[in-house]
Amino acid sequence: MKFNLKTILVSLLVLIAIPFFIALFVPNDYNVQSSIDINQSKPVVFDYIKSLNNQNKYSKWSKIDPKMKSTYRGTDKTVGYVSAWERNHPDVGIGEQEIIKISEGNRIDFELRFYKPFEAVSNAYMITETITEYKTKVRWGFDGHMDYPFNLMLISSSFKQTLKNDFDIGLKNLKKILETESNKSDY
Repeated sequence: MKFNLKTILVSLLVLIAIPFFIALFVPNDYNVQSSIDINQSKPVVFDYIKSLNNQNKYSKWSKIDPKMKSTYRGTDKTVGYVSAWERNHPDVGIGEQEIIKISEGNRIDFELRFYKPFEAVSNAYMITETITEYKTKVRWGFDGHMDYPFNLMLISSSFKQTLKNDFDIGLKNLKKILETESNKSDY
């Protein structure tokens, strides 16, 4: 009986240790990116996405909790502008986003600081590329990091795919806004 119990315990320990061992070889950093073509000129598209306030109109995350509390610091569309959120929804939580770099007409970089339900700092970006005079490709991306052993979740494509799907929804909303409301001047 002792031999069988010892064998079972050793086997259980090995089974528990395997994921931790595998996680040693899984990268900690990841990138998720999605893109869409928008029938609108690059200057119009870039000016719209440069505004963090406009993200509330197309981002999936801003629509999850209609009772969110938002605060802003600085001047929108400029480096240093911060958009903070506080939401009761567990998928969104509490955090803030700051514009950290603008390559005028081409790219805007953000630093995302999450406080609840978990703490993390990640970078996101939006890039515009001219396809034709009145057609623009927009790429929305996110660079993340997961500490060991949580990086094991990166093996599953569902984590990154879920984030990509959220970007896809936001980009489709952005396309609809910029194409169907293209005659508005309040961007």
